[in-house]
Amino acid sequence: MKSFSYVVQDPVGIHARPAGNLVKAIKALDSEVTLKANGKAASGKKLMAVMGLGVKQGQEVEVVVEGGNEDASLAAMEAFFKENL
Repeated sequence: MKSFSYVVQDPVGIHARPAGNLVKAIKALDSEVTLKANGKAASGKKLMAVMGLGVKQGQEVEVVVEGGNEDASLAAMEAFFKENL
């Protein structure tokens, strides 16, 4: 299990379009990805669960990667967050 934390920079947080892109990126990975924020956790493969976290700008999200190729999946997630959120 590997993880990293990221503070969301997007002015409207994790809203529909970036959440959809995030789920699509996670589904392409070998690993299971869990997002944790606001005292809740959600599978990264479920769009409504990701949006249900209600992450706004300036809030921290913990991204946990388990199984598969964790190093490659973690690097892909870090790059996605920096480029899109």
